[in-house]
Amino acid sequence: MKKESQYDINLAKLALKTHHFEFELGPDFFALFDQPLVEQGKLHADVELIKTERLLTLNFHITGDVRLICDRSLDEFDQPLDIEEQLLVRFGDENKELDDNVLQIVPETQALPLAQHLYDYIGLALPMKKLHPRFQNEADENPDAPTKLIFSTRPADDEPDDDEPADPRWAALRNLN
Repeated sequence: MKKESQYDINLAKLALKTHHFEFELGPDFFALFDQPLVEQGKLHADVELIKTERLLTLNFHITGDVRLICDRSLDEFDQPLDIEEQLLVRFGDENKELDDNVLQIVPETQALPLAQHLYDYIGLALPMKKLHPRFQNEADENPDAPTKLIFSTRPADDEPDDDEPADPRWAALRNLN
């Protein structure tokens, strides 16, 4: 990852109260990352930071579109995203990640980098199956239906008899009983 200082929050200047930050996540933001998960998009991130003596609570609200490639047709399309996440940052004796959404930093930390967190939240919000909107109706009709895979050595137009298995090898296996 390259320089991301414009996505850092300067903690040294913050008073013990609620602060609001806004970030525009466009081509410059996605160019910071070498990972091909998301390469293009136009998003807006609102970050609310609540600073107390022992804890920072960051509430993220990210909205906008990212450019994806359809798994079925390989066409590009814009996927709308509306993300709400929370990150807790506590003060301790060393910098470490305690959990997916809990960090520990030393009290002398001057800046909190947010670029990687923003990118991770966007990546986690992406659908597992990336379908162009023109295929969404097909997926919405029966989202729980498993994908049907049919394996047969018989041509598709040849109707099987109820007594005859699709593959003669199955008949040989049934005779083993």
